[in-house]
Amino acid sequence: MKIVVLGAGALGAYFGARWQEAGHEVVNLVREGRAEQLEAHGLQLHSKMGDYTVPEPAIARDPEEIEDADLVFLAVKGYHLHGTLDWLKQLVQKGAKVFPVLNGMEHISILQKELGEEAVIGGLSYIIATLDEKGHVIHSSEFHDLVFGPLHPSQQSICEELAFACNQANLNGSISPNILEDMWKKYMFISAFSGITTAVNQPIGEIRSYPQTLRIAEHVLFEMKELANAHQVSLTDEQAAKAFENLRKLDHDMTSSMHQDRRKGLPLEVEHLHGGALRLGSEVGLSMPYTETIHAMIKPYETYQQ
Repeated sequence: MKIVVLGAGALGAYFGARWQEAGHEVVNLVREGRAEQLEAHGLQLHSKMGDYTVPEPAIARDPEEIEDADLVFLAVKGYHLHGTLDWLKQLVQKGAKVFPVLNGMEHISILQKELGEEAVIGGLSYIIATLDEKGHVIHSSEFHDLVFGPLHPSQQSICEELAFACNQANLNGSISPNILEDMWKKYMFISAFSGITTAVNQPIGEIRSYPQTLRIAEHVLFEMKELANAHQVSLTDEQAAKAFENLRKLDHDMTSSMHQDRRKGLPLEVEHLHGGALRLGSEVGLSMPYTETIHAMIKPYETYQQ
Protein backbone atom coordinates (compact mmCIF):
# COMPACT_ATOMS: atom_id res chain seq x y z
CA MET A 1 0.00 0.00 0.00
CA LYS A 2 0.97 3.64 -0.40
CA ILE A 3 0.23 5.30 2.92
CA VAL A 4 0.49 8.98 3.82
CA VAL A 5 0.98 9.67 7.52
CA LEU A 6 -0.51 13.06 8.32
CA GLY A 7 0.61 13.93 11.81
CA ALA A 8 3.96 12.19 12.29
CA GLY A 9 4.04 12.59 16.05
CA ALA A 10 4.62 9.57 18.24
CA LEU A 11 1.50 7.69 17.17
CA GLY A 12 1.67 8.45 13.46
CA ALA A 13 5.42 7.95 13.20
CA TYR A 14 5.23 4.63 15.05
CA PHE A 15 2.60 2.99 12.88
CA GLY A 16 4.00 4.52 9.70
CA ALA A 17 7.44 3.10 10.48
CA ARG A 18 5.97 -0.34 11.17
CA TRP A 19 4.23 -0.34 7.77
CA GLN A 20 7.41 0.86 6.10
CA GLU A 21 9.35 -1.89 7.89
CA ALA A 22 6.95 -4.42 6.31
CA GLY A 23 7.67 -3.10 2.82
CA HIS A 24 4.89 -0.59 2.25
CA GLU A 25 5.49 2.87 0.81
CA VAL A 26 5.03 5.47 3.55
CA VAL A 27 5.27 9.25 3.19
CA ASN A 28 5.29 11.55 6.22
CA LEU A 29 3.31 14.70 5.35
CA VAL A 30 4.48 17.20 7.96
CA ARG A 31 4.96 20.87 8.73
CA GLU A 32 8.36 22.51 8.37
CA GLY A 33 9.53 22.04 11.97
CA ARG A 34 8.91 18.29 12.04
CA ALA A 35 10.33 17.93 8.51
CA GLU A 36 13.60 19.56 9.60
CA GLN A 37 13.75 17.31 12.66
CA LEU A 38 13.24 14.17 10.58
CA GLU A 39 15.87 15.31 8.08
CA ALA A 40 18.38 16.08 10.83
CA HIS A 41 17.89 13.02 13.04
CA GLY A 42 16.01 10.45 10.97
CA LEU A 43 13.35 8.28 12.55
CA GLN A 44 13.94 5.52 15.07
CA LEU A 45 11.59 3.39 17.12
CA HIS A 46 12.67 2.38 20.61
CA SER A 47 10.10 -0.25 21.51
CA LYS A 48 9.47 -3.19 23.79
CA MET A 49 8.15 -4.88 20.68
CA GLY A 50 11.38 -4.39 18.73
CA ASP A 51 13.55 -1.41 17.79
CA TYR A 52 13.64 -0.18 14.22
CA THR A 53 15.41 2.56 12.28
CA VAL A 54 13.73 3.90 9.15
CA PRO A 55 16.55 4.00 6.58
CA GLU A 56 15.50 7.23 4.85
CA PRO A 57 12.13 8.59 5.96
CA ALA A 58 10.12 9.89 3.02
CA ILE A 59 9.03 13.45 3.80
CA ALA A 60 6.56 15.76 2.09
CA ARG A 61 5.76 19.32 3.13
CA ASP A 62 2.77 19.70 0.82
CA PRO A 63 0.33 17.19 -0.73
CA GLU A 64 1.29 18.52 -4.17
CA GLU A 65 4.52 16.56 -3.70
CA ILE A 66 2.51 13.31 -3.45
CA GLU A 67 1.33 11.85 -6.75
CA ASP A 68 -1.21 9.41 -5.33
CA ALA A 69 -2.03 7.40 -2.22
CA ASP A 70 -4.23 4.55 -1.08
CA LEU A 71 -4.65 5.69 2.50
CA VAL A 72 -4.11 8.73 4.72
CA PHE A 73 -3.39 7.78 8.33
CA LEU A 74 -4.66 10.84 10.18
CA ALA A 75 -2.98 11.01 13.60
CA VAL A 76 -3.27 14.61 14.76
CA LYS A 77 -4.62 16.10 17.97
CA GLY A 78 -8.24 17.18 17.87
CA TYR A 79 -7.36 20.87 17.98
CA HIS A 80 -5.35 20.47 14.73
CA LEU A 81 -8.16 18.76 12.78
CA HIS A 82 -9.45 21.81 10.93
CA GLY A 83 -5.92 22.71 9.85
CA THR A 84 -5.63 19.40 7.97
CA LEU A 85 -8.80 19.68 5.88
CA ASP A 86 -7.30 21.37 2.80
CA TRP A 87 -4.51 18.79 2.62
CA LEU A 88 -6.98 15.94 3.12
CA LYS A 89 -9.21 17.22 0.32
CA GLN A 90 -6.26 17.20 -2.07
CA LEU A 91 -5.29 13.66 -1.12
CA VAL A 92 -8.86 12.35 -1.37
CA GLN A 93 -9.04 13.84 -4.86
CA LYS A 94 -5.97 11.73 -5.66
CA GLY A 95 -7.81 8.56 -4.63
CA ALA A 96 -6.98 8.16 -0.93
CA LYS A 97 -9.30 7.01 1.83
CA VAL A 98 -8.83 8.62 5.25
CA PHE A 99 -8.22 6.54 8.40
CA PRO A 100 -8.51 8.90 11.39
CA VAL A 101 -7.41 7.74 14.85
CA LEU A 102 -8.41 10.82 16.81
CA ASN A 103 -10.14 10.25 20.13
CA GLY A 104 -13.79 11.23 20.32
CA MET A 105 -16.54 11.09 17.72
CA GLU A 106 -17.18 14.64 16.53
CA HIS A 107 -14.37 14.49 13.97
CA ILE A 108 -16.13 11.76 11.98
CA SER A 109 -19.07 13.96 10.99
CA ILE A 110 -16.72 16.88 10.28
CA LEU A 111 -14.55 14.76 7.98
CA GLN A 112 -17.55 13.16 6.27
CA LYS A 113 -19.07 16.58 5.61
CA GLU A 114 -15.82 17.97 4.20
CA LEU A 115 -14.54 14.90 2.32
CA GLY A 116 -17.65 12.83 1.58
CA GLU A 117 -18.99 9.78 3.41
CA GLU A 118 -17.18 7.32 1.16
CA ALA A 119 -13.77 8.84 1.98
CA VAL A 120 -13.72 8.30 5.77
CA ILE A 121 -13.32 4.92 7.45
CA GLY A 122 -13.79 4.36 11.17
CA GLY A 123 -10.84 3.62 13.37
CA LEU A 124 -9.02 3.88 16.68
CA SER A 125 -5.64 3.03 18.17
CA TYR A 126 -4.27 1.69 21.43
CA ILE A 127 -0.66 2.58 22.16
CA ILE A 128 1.45 4.47 24.70
CA ALA A 129 4.26 6.35 22.97
CA THR A 130 6.02 9.68 23.04
CA LEU A 131 8.79 11.50 21.17
CA ASP A 132 12.24 12.13 22.62
CA GLU A 133 14.28 15.30 22.06
CA LYS A 134 15.41 14.05 18.62
CA GLY A 135 11.89 13.22 17.52
CA HIS A 136 12.42 9.48 17.83
CA VAL A 137 9.56 7.34 19.11
CA ILE A 138 9.66 5.87 22.62
CA HIS A 139 7.05 3.10 22.69
CA SER A 140 6.51 2.04 26.30
CA SER A 141 3.47 -0.26 26.11
CA GLU A 142 3.27 -3.90 25.11
CA PHE A 143 0.28 -3.08 22.92
CA HIS A 144 0.34 -1.36 19.55
CA ASP A 145 -3.12 -1.98 18.17
CA LEU A 146 -5.24 -0.55 15.38
CA VAL A 147 -8.94 -1.29 14.96
CA PHE A 148 -10.79 -0.12 11.87
CA GLY A 149 -13.91 -0.79 9.86
CA PRO A 150 -16.11 0.52 7.09
CA LEU A 151 -18.53 3.37 7.66
CA HIS A 152 -19.76 2.99 4.05
CA PRO A 153 -20.27 -0.23 2.05
CA SER A 154 -17.72 0.91 -0.54
CA GLN A 155 -14.92 0.77 2.05
CA GLN A 156 -14.83 -2.99 2.66
CA SER A 157 -12.04 -3.59 0.15
CA ILE A 158 -9.72 -0.87 1.50
CA CYS A 159 -10.30 -2.19 5.03
CA GLU A 160 -9.37 -5.71 3.90
CA GLU A 161 -6.27 -4.38 2.16
CA LEU A 162 -5.31 -2.48 5.32
CA ALA A 163 -5.86 -5.59 7.45
CA PHE A 164 -3.47 -7.50 5.18
CA ALA A 165 -0.87 -4.72 5.47
CA CYS A 166 -1.19 -4.76 9.26
CA ASN A 167 -0.83 -8.54 9.30
CA GLN A 168 2.50 -8.17 7.49
CA ALA A 169 3.74 -5.58 9.99
CA ASN A 170 4.97 -5.68 13.58
CA LEU A 171 1.67 -4.39 15.00
CA ASN A 172 -1.82 -5.67 15.72
CA GLY A 173 -4.48 -4.57 13.27
CA SER A 174 -8.02 -5.88 12.85
CA ILE A 175 -11.27 -5.13 11.08
CA SER A 176 -14.24 -4.57 13.36
CA PRO A 177 -17.77 -5.34 12.14
CA ASN A 178 -19.02 -2.82 14.75
CA ILE A 179 -16.52 0.00 14.46
CA LEU A 180 -18.89 2.73 15.67
CA GLU A 181 -19.56 0.80 18.87
CA ASP A 182 -15.82 0.26 19.37
CA MET A 183 -15.14 3.97 18.88
CA TRP A 184 -17.85 4.94 21.35
CA LYS A 185 -16.52 2.45 23.91
CA LYS A 186 -13.09 4.06 23.72
CA TYR A 187 -14.65 7.54 23.82
CA MET A 188 -16.57 6.57 26.95
CA PHE A 189 -13.40 5.31 28.67
CA ILE A 190 -11.08 8.10 27.56
CA SER A 191 -13.55 10.79 28.61
CA ALA A 192 -13.54 9.46 32.16
CA PHE A 193 -9.83 8.57 32.36
CA SER A 194 -8.48 11.69 30.64
CA GLY A 195 -11.04 13.88 32.34
CA ILE A 196 -10.43 12.87 35.93
CA THR A 197 -6.62 12.62 35.72
CA THR A 198 -6.31 15.99 33.99
CA ALA A 199 -8.84 17.81 36.17
CA VAL A 200 -7.30 16.51 39.41
CA ASN A 201 -3.73 16.66 38.04
CA GLN A 202 -2.91 13.24 39.50
CA PRO A 203 -2.32 9.72 38.15
CA ILE A 204 -5.15 7.24 38.50
CA GLY A 205 -3.68 5.51 41.57
CA GLU A 206 -3.80 8.70 43.63
CA ILE A 207 -7.37 9.32 42.51
CA ARG A 208 -8.38 5.81 43.58
CA SER A 209 -7.28 6.74 47.12
CA TYR A 210 -10.29 9.07 47.25
CA PRO A 211 -13.46 7.08 46.44
CA GLN A 212 -15.59 10.22 46.17
CA THR A 213 -13.23 11.57 43.48
CA LEU A 214 -13.13 8.28 41.56
CA ARG A 215 -16.94 8.26 41.70
CA ILE A 216 -16.95 11.31 39.40
CA ALA A 217 -15.17 9.25 36.74
CA GLU A 218 -17.83 6.55 37.12
CA HIS A 219 -20.58 9.12 36.58
CA VAL A 220 -18.82 10.36 33.43
CA LEU A 221 -18.71 6.79 32.09
CA PHE A 222 -22.45 6.38 32.50
CA GLU A 223 -23.16 9.81 31.00
CA MET A 224 -21.11 8.83 27.95
CA LYS A 225 -22.99 5.53 27.74
CA GLU A 226 -26.27 7.48 27.69
CA LEU A 227 -24.85 9.79 25.03
CA ALA A 228 -23.95 6.81 22.81
CA ASN A 229 -27.46 5.41 23.26
CA ALA A 230 -28.98 8.75 22.29
CA HIS A 231 -26.92 8.57 19.08
CA GLN A 232 -28.24 5.07 18.29
CA VAL A 233 -25.19 3.14 19.51
CA SER A 234 -26.15 0.39 21.94
CA LEU A 235 -23.59 0.58 24.72
CA THR A 236 -24.86 -1.13 27.88
CA ASP A 237 -24.72 -0.51 31.62
CA GLU A 238 -22.54 -3.63 31.82
CA GLN A 239 -20.02 -2.14 29.40
CA ALA A 240 -19.88 1.08 31.42
CA ALA A 241 -19.39 -0.91 34.63
CA LYS A 242 -16.65 -2.94 32.94
CA ALA A 243 -14.91 0.29 31.92
CA PHE A 244 -15.05 1.44 35.55
CA GLU A 245 -13.48 -1.84 36.67
CA ASN A 246 -10.73 -1.31 34.11
CA LEU A 247 -10.05 2.11 35.64
CA ARG A 248 -9.72 0.45 39.04
CA LYS A 249 -7.19 -2.07 37.67
CA LEU A 250 -4.79 0.36 36.01
CA ASP A 251 -1.28 0.63 37.44
CA HIS A 252 -0.96 3.19 40.22
CA ASP A 253 1.19 5.60 38.19
CA MET A 254 -0.81 5.29 34.97
CA THR A 255 -2.18 8.53 33.60
CA SER A 256 -3.66 9.91 30.42
CA SER A 257 -1.93 11.64 27.53
CA MET A 258 -3.99 14.77 28.20
CA HIS A 259 -2.76 14.83 31.80
CA GLN A 260 0.80 14.42 30.51
CA ASP A 261 0.19 17.37 28.19
CA ARG A 262 -1.08 19.45 31.12
CA ARG A 263 2.08 18.62 33.07
CA LYS A 264 4.21 19.73 30.11
CA GLY A 265 2.24 22.94 29.54
CA LEU A 266 1.06 21.78 26.11
CA PRO A 267 -2.35 22.49 24.53
CA LEU A 268 -5.12 20.16 25.70
CA GLU A 269 -7.78 18.28 23.74
CA VAL A 270 -10.51 19.14 26.25
CA GLU A 271 -12.65 20.96 23.69
CA HIS A 272 -12.39 18.09 21.23
CA LEU A 273 -13.15 15.41 23.84
CA HIS A 274 -15.37 16.84 26.56
CA GLY A 275 -16.58 19.87 24.64
CA GLY A 276 -17.45 17.56 21.76
CA ALA A 277 -19.42 15.30 24.10
CA LEU A 278 -21.37 18.28 25.43
CA ARG A 279 -22.18 19.45 21.89
CA LEU A 280 -23.32 15.94 20.93
CA GLY A 281 -25.42 15.89 24.10
CA SER A 282 -26.97 19.24 23.26
CA GLU A 283 -28.02 17.89 19.86
CA VAL A 284 -30.20 15.26 21.54
CA GLY A 285 -31.26 17.23 24.63
CA LEU A 286 -29.13 15.19 27.04
CA SER A 287 -27.94 16.77 30.28
CA MET A 288 -24.37 15.74 31.24
CA PRO A 289 -23.57 17.56 34.51
CA TYR A 290 -20.46 15.55 35.44
CA THR A 291 -18.93 15.89 31.98
CA GLU A 292 -19.81 19.59 32.04
CA THR A 293 -18.01 19.98 35.38
CA ILE A 294 -14.89 18.12 34.18
CA HIS A 295 -14.87 20.27 31.02
CA ALA A 296 -15.09 23.45 33.09
CA MET A 297 -12.31 22.37 35.47
CA ILE A 298 -9.86 21.59 32.64
CA LYS A 299 -10.75 24.57 30.46
CA PRO A 300 -8.37 27.06 32.21
CA TYR A 301 -5.43 24.81 31.25
CA GLU A 302 -6.47 24.34 27.61
CA THR A 303 -3.93 26.65 25.98
CA TYR A 304 -0.17 26.52 26.27
CA GLN A 305 1.15 27.53 29.67
CA GLN A 306 4.58 29.18 29.85
